[in-house]
Amino acid sequence: MTTSPTTPPPDAQSADELAVRALYRRLLDAWNERSATAFAAPFAEDGEAIGFDGSQHTGRAGIAADMQRIFADHPTAAYVAKVRGVYLLAPDAAILRAVAGLVPPGQSDLNPAVNAHQTLVAARRDGRWQIVLFQNTPAQFHGRPELAQALTEELRQELPRAAAR
Repeated sequence: MTTSPTTPPPDAQSADELAVRALYRRLLDAWNERSATAFAAPFAEDGEAIGFDGSQHTGRAGIAADMQRIFADHPTAAYVAKVRGVYLLAPDAAILRAVAGLVPPGQSDLNPAVNAHQTLVAARRDGRWQIVLFQNTPAQFHGRPELAQALTEELRQELPRAAAR
């Protein structure tokens, strides 16, 4: 496929896509640093997060308070993730789809039992991208162990990049 000066190459990412990816990266980095305040910061004031266990966290302040309890109550595993795509729905709305795994504290490999699909809905408000909804869904693949294994192998390829952060 040829491109003209006005047509970006197929693998080029727009500034908006890069901003949404950066928003997601901030979220995961904050989790890995166990910082409740930093985890909640990219959310819109009325944003929501749906946890791996189905728990719902509402509002930036509520998300921060809930994350503080989670981080205080037990050690958390570190995220390793791969963005599968960013889809700009409108000039001020986007969806990011990713897969993620967790490396338990003190270990160097993923725990495949907690692999997940993650969806982030972002909106540009007051000139900046914010998370409106973050959904973390278990990737259980009931009855299809080959899919669970393939996802684990895909995420293991991300381990060196995650370790470099």
